[in-house]
Amino acid sequence: MYAIIETGGKQIKVEAGQVIYIEKLDAVEGDTVTFDKVLFVGGDDVKVGSPLVEGASVTAKVEKQGRAKKLTVFKYKAKKNYRKKQGHRQPYTKVTVDAINA
Repeated sequence: MYAIIETGGKQIKVEAGQVIYIEKLDAVEGDTVTFDKVLFVGGDDVKVGSPLVEGASVTAKVEKQGRAKKLTVFKYKAKKNYRKKQGHRQPYTKVTVDAINA
């Protein structure tokens, strides 16, 4: 059984036991979070939401809060002596999906 959830402005396909990296959540390591925005539940009996599946949820456990590898943003304009170098590290939350409640 799998589900498609929406979190952090993105849609993610999840299965029970899967480890996923999502946009940062306000939760402490070890907490259990529930995703109520379930768009689709697949498996033996398919449920498609319009836009959400009624009564469906996904529970997950927060494993880690972290930041991704650094990205370098370099802006440059030819012949104008304009150069701007900037770095960025995106924060993330690592969660393990416990169950899909459909």
